[in-house]
Amino acid sequence: MAIKIKEAAELAGISIRTLHHYDHIGLLSPTHSTESGYRLYTDKDMETLQQILFFKELGFSLKRIKEIINSPSFDRREALQLHRKRLLEKRDQLDQMIVTVEKTIQHMEGEIHMSNKEKFEGFRFDEFKKDPYEQEARERWGDQAVDESKAKVYKMSPQEQRNFTENMNEIYRALADLRHTSPASEESQKAIEEWYRFLNKMGSYSLDAFKGLGQMYVQDERFTKNIDQFGEGLAQFMCEAMAIYADNKKKRK
Repeated sequence: MAIKIKEAAELAGISIRTLHHYDHIGLLSPTHSTESGYRLYTDKDMETLQQILFFKELGFSLKRIKEIINSPSFDRREALQLHRKRLLEKRDQLDQMIVTVEKTIQHMEGEIHMSNKEKFEGFRFDEFKKDPYEQEARERWGDQAVDESKAKVYKMSPQEQRNFTENMNEIYRALADLRHTSPASEESQKAIEEWYRFLNKMGSYSLDAFKGLGQMYVQDERFTKNIDQFGEGLAQFMCEAMAIYADNKKKRK
């Protein structure tokens, strides 16, 4: 059964203006309309609207939502299962933060003592998901590698995200210990190979893309600043080691 736009808006808890906007940008255009021009939303249209609102709740932009739901590979059931997983994680996080707030109140009133670690229980460690260099990466290597990487991170549980970040930092620390040696040494090349393998667990980085990423480490001061937190000169060392690794691998092919 098809319903008019006013009823669709009321059911979804959004404004008629919002539905007009979705229609205007091609995100959700109603399947039918009356002879007098009133938009009519079918059950399938409402299912699509529900999916849009799920993605919005999880922080996706309208442009990205449009790309996802219009993709030939889009699987609504899989998307719903993923939404459910993320919402359950969000609920668990909120429950933990409520406990932290309650304990903080008790701590302030002198009823209990909180350690510094306890004061931050429940906060998310999502900073690595907010990639400030995403646009540069897309421009250099296209969308595929970036989208694959973001999709894999998005599907991780909070514990998996923490493990991912720690594994990444371990590689940085190991490379930092070698930064005063030759980037062409056997030990340096073994360490940089770990970085190459790590990146390819998250996306599809060719040897050229790997070498280009290393160049960005020294060409973009934001990269340099973040990487050199593990040791001054690390970004330059990684750039040189990554170039040597990529060139050597290409010669052997």
